[in-house]
Amino acid sequence: MDEVTPIFGENVFNETVMKAKLPKETYKQLMKTIEGGEKLDASVATVVANAMKDWAIEKGATHFTHWFQPLTGITAEKHDSFITPTSDGKVIMEFSGKELVQGEPDASSFPSGGIRATFEARGYTAWDPTSYAFIKDGTLCIPTAFCSYTGEALDKKTPLLRSMQAISKQAVRALKLFEGNEAVTSVKTTVGPEQEYFLVDKSVYDKREDLIYTGRTLFGAKAPKGQELEDHYFGMIKPRVQAFMKDLNKELWKLGILAKTEHNEVAPAQHELAPIFSTTNIACDHNQLTMEMMRKVAAKHGMVCLLHEKPFAGVNGSGKHNNWSISTNTGKNLLDPGATPDQNAQFLLFLCAIIKGVDEYQDLLRISVASAGNDHRLGANEAPPAIISIFLGDELSAILDSIEQGVPYGKHEKEKMQIGVTVLPDFNKDATDRNRTSPFAFTGNKFEFRMLGSSESIACANVFLNTVVAEELSQFADILEKSKDFKADLHALILKTIKEHKRIIFNGNGYDDSWVKEAEKRGLYNLKSTPEALTHILDDKNVKVFEKFGVYSKVELASRFEIHNENYSKIINIEAETMLEMAKKDILPAASKYANKLAETIGLKKAACGDCDATYESESLKKVSALTSRIYAKTEALEKEVVEAKQIAESGDSSKTAFFYREHVFAAMNELRLCADELETIAPKELWPFPSYGDLLFSVR
Repeated sequence: MDEVTPIFGENVFNETVMKAKLPKETYKQLMKTIEGGEKLDASVATVVANAMKDWAIEKGATHFTHWFQPLTGITAEKHDSFITPTSDGKVIMEFSGKELVQGEPDASSFPSGGIRATFEARGYTAWDPTSYAFIKDGTLCIPTAFCSYTGEALDKKTPLLRSMQAISKQAVRALKLFEGNEAVTSVKTTVGPEQEYFLVDKSVYDKREDLIYTGRTLFGAKAPKGQELEDHYFGMIKPRVQAFMKDLNKELWKLGILAKTEHNEVAPAQHELAPIFSTTNIACDHNQLTMEMMRKVAAKHGMVCLLHEKPFAGVNGSGKHNNWSISTNTGKNLLDPGATPDQNAQFLLFLCAIIKGVDEYQDLLRISVASAGNDHRLGANEAPPAIISIFLGDELSAILDSIEQGVPYGKHEKEKMQIGVTVLPDFNKDATDRNRTSPFAFTGNKFEFRMLGSSESIACANVFLNTVVAEELSQFADILEKSKDFKADLHALILKTIKEHKRIIFNGNGYDDSWVKEAEKRGLYNLKSTPEALTHILDDKNVKVFEKFGVYSKVELASRFEIHNENYSKIINIEAETMLEMAKKDILPAASKYANKLAETIGLKKAACGDCDATYESESLKKVSALTSRIYAKTEALEKEVVEAKQIAESGDSSKTAFFYREHVFAAMNELRLCADELETIAPKELWPFPSYGDLLFSVR
């Protein structure tokens, strides 16, 4: 029996509901706003608000909220009830057009990077009608943008909507240069973000202070078994996890989220969920909801969902692959090469715009995925390196080479996969293989930006990507709109772009050390840490491109520079403080207790028989004593670095503070961890103060 169709979107005020609940003319006007970007009339908003309220009450909702995405990286909401008092001491349920369109949450406690002083509290939320309202936990949630009293964006959605408008305008300009695009009036970027995550049993999680405070394990010796057998990847899903996935799918489908694929990932206890593509701002909203629902549903199943990029050292961390494409309002995917991509000039123009944009703005793309959590992951075996490059595959690379060299492309028939089993049908081999080491890979009709961290919003990466591609399309349109010989000038432009920006194309192994040297020769950035990457956000070229399209002002960019640096420092500080507490209150006392037991055993053996062999106890005592001394010394050293970091922070230089946390505090944390993890390998299980990696990674059975 079909259980999905009846529940899909049942908690969403979507087009079907609007068509049924709104007067015909109101519906038409609203759709013009949603699809064509026309300004919403106040009278229309009033009618929509009333219908939305009636629908929500029918669904059991008593409150509404403007649901927004501040610069904390998570969502925010303030609930108001629909009730309005009457003169006879009773209440009626009301919801006005003004309440729908605009809210006024306190902006003083949200990150602003200096845009707003603490005493300047006013901020506004503004309805985003292109993202459907929905019901969650008995509350009508209205997706909104969030800005300050003085107009600056204080959220992730506002710049995203601005960037989508920018790329639409410039892409339409480029498309109008080609025949057959007369009906194209707008272009939308679409995204399908794959979400990786870990599941651990709550009873084990509750005994790990580091997981509770930071989302990752700050101590932990490697378990005897990890991912080396590669038996977890795509393996049989455990019944308890399958039950979680089933419930998660239901909750997501009710919210109209196109959850499609689920499977075990590489590391033990790691899994993945992938949705079908959606328009970028909706995909962003849906991914935020997906992460929230993962945590909620996991709790119902006695588990905890870990979304940190690197919850466990020594096994793969979690990312979020951002599958990005561009489509017209007429339904054409502009990144579909077609049967003959070498002859598809329109496709090649858009491809060249992306190649040029990624090359010229490598630093921005790296910044867009920079975070304290993601620094652990980038460059490791489960993630691309911190060096930005583009993978195109053999066929597209050969086409670009032939254009550059001025020779005909050596066409060949699509290669047949030789599967060696006669009962299976033949199928065509894809034009590109998958390159898991590439940060930005072409995968048939889209680009997969693989660098995003699992816990982060996808907004920033797509804002930056949309904007830089809009810039290149704008430059191309400026040239070609003045052309007297379109075909010749188009060919010259594509040729020039290939020659000047081919350094960004790399189809090899991004994990190989030789690539680091090669990338340096090519002049590509290798920004290994968040503080290092952030130093480029205010470079002149970056400020100019964002201001050109009104995506960010210089003030808004400067605020994000401050916010990201401060956030990085705060995260490392919380981790360091947690390590100090665990070392002082748990690990050192456990080490002392173990040493005492060993010393007592040695004494008892000698007392019982003078010549009894106590070699094991004596050697163990020496090791434990030496490690205890080292742990104590490293704890003292870390504490000293934390104190100095806080003093530097008082100077107000957020970048200097972030660099100190990276180079000194983080380094001291690693040294302390090495000693503690070594002690864990020899300490009795009953004396070790918290669950081991084995306990955590294999806790869900």
